[in-house]
Amino acid sequence: MSDTVLITGPSLAPDAVAVLEAAGLTPVYVPAYSQGDGLTEAVRRARPVGIISRMGRLDAPVFEAAPGLRVISKHGVGVDNINVDLASRRGVPVLVATGANAVSVAEHAMALLFAVAKRLVPLDAGLRAGRWEKPGFKGRELAGSSIGLVAFGAIARQTAVFAKAFGMEVLAYDPFASDAIFAETGVMRIDSLDDLVARCDVISLHSPLTPETRAMIDARRLALMKPQAILINTARGGLIDEAALAEALAQGHIAGAGLDTFAQEPPPADHPFFSEPRLVLTPHIGGVTEAANTRVGVEAAQGIVDILAGRPVPPARIINATALAQSKADA
Repeated sequence: MSDTVLITGPSLAPDAVAVLEAAGLTPVYVPAYSQGDGLTEAVRRARPVGIISRMGRLDAPVFEAAPGLRVISKHGVGVDNINVDLASRRGVPVLVATGANAVSVAEHAMALLFAVAKRLVPLDAGLRAGRWEKPGFKGRELAGSSIGLVAFGAIARQTAVFAKAFGMEVLAYDPFASDAIFAETGVMRIDSLDDLVARCDVISLHSPLTPETRAMIDARRLALMKPQAILINTARGGLIDEAALAEALAQGHIAGAGLDTFAQEPPPADHPFFSEPRLVLTPHIGGVTEAANTRVGVEAAQGIVDILAGRPVPPARIINATALAQSKADA
């Protein structure tokens, strides 16, 4: 049997590599954003027993090229790049590194918010271009305003901690979170996404991308937002109808947005976002800090080691646990 673990990216934190190698596993890397035939051929050559999923989509050709695949471990929590249904049918558990990058991503959400609200990027550009734009400038204070969190998982809960520290009122929408979580964190539960976007001064997205959440922030919901509202997305680009957001910004329907993720990554060179001064854009690096990379990488690697060794993994980390159990029952 192969001892290879394929990492769909060019690197893995040294501590995570050590976890794999201590278990007798050999990491193999592919170039960033490998896809199509290039990714499939890399999988075929490696014949991995495990895959740590960073970049690129894991679909039928990848599974067919890896007949010995026994586990997939996501380097993070978003699994929209993995065909989870196919993994379940093949009996392959899909693990996530729940909460390991929560602090880093929540920090980045707040950084984007402050950059947009304080107009840091255009002010910096103006000063560098020789303009002193203090006359007539009117800034914005965030203390006392409200932030609405869409989904209330680990990253959103950490964002709530930071937002409260800045004097913001925190509300959240998550039909799947328990009332106890809201009570423990002191965050107000809102039962309707429409109500949340209409009520809050800031909307921050923390939802996974699913068929139900795709384009959840569309033209209709953007129209519900306050004229001075700010939209922040550190989750998945597909949560937003990007054409509708570009139009809302162009028409001045909302004040601005801070985006770390996009429907296509990297976005095409002619994307309308690049000409919009009320946007602050970063290349999906919210969780890319040394501390988070180490925590996420170690958790992803340890999950593979544990599954291959037959050791139990917390059910909350196996996102297709129910489907796998049903497949066994039906067998």
